[in-house]
Amino acid sequence: MSHEAVELRTADGLCPTHVFEPDGTGPWPGVLFFMDGIGVRPALFEIGERLASNGYHVILPDLYYRTGFVAPGNALFTDPAIRADWTARILPTVSIANIMRDMPAFLAHLESRAALPGGRIGTTGYCLGGRFSLATAGHFPDRVSAAASYHGGQLATDAPDSPHRLAPVMEARVYVAGAIEDPSFDDAQKQCLDDALTAAGVDHRVETYNARHGWVPSDTPTHDPAATERHWETLLALFGDTLGRGGASIRH
Repeated sequence: MSHEAVELRTADGLCPTHVFEPDGTGPWPGVLFFMDGIGVRPALFEIGERLASNGYHVILPDLYYRTGFVAPGNALFTDPAIRADWTARILPTVSIANIMRDMPAFLAHLESRAALPGGRIGTTGYCLGGRFSLATAGHFPDRVSAAASYHGGQLATDAPDSPHRLAPVMEARVYVAGAIEDPSFDDAQKQCLDDALTAAGVDHRVETYNARHGWVPSDTPTHDPAATERHWETLLALFGDTLGRGGASIRH
């Protein structure tokens, strides 16, 4: 498995991006991996590496590139001053609108390095990134075969850019796993999202794991190994069914 760092030129600058790829002969199906709010770090590399080891070309962009913010680990949630600065100065730069502006650069990389069955990719996101995964399926419906969100927040709100509003145009298979006791994606949001996807005829599943927000990355206080393995079972099944694995039988 290889791991390299590259810079992708977006409309707003250069986005540092980590690229993970299996050993052997590709090309491999392409996956866009959206980071959580803590930011790009070794715990996310573990996820990218495991995805790659299962036969995917994976890119993990640093979505904080507009500010150069280096997320300080779990201090983001325990230090009030850091949290206040992040909320006021950094969080607005990772809006859905900005990340969708970055998508042409991400897609161009995957077009050049990965196999895209039917011209499509898979997306997955965690926490903050869950919103972007679903939003990508709505803004680029002809480019996304599968979209997953794990402990994602703000997926079905009153906001004009809420991902659930994009359900009528989504063509991807969608999988959403929420946490228990999570105000960023509570039971009302779960029902609203499920209803919107059902009404739109989207092939989907929305469920709640018996785990707390942030359970997947290995460095969070809420990391749950059992729930994380269930995440892997569902994510790999989703991508296996929609993207396949390996490069020999998939063409650009």
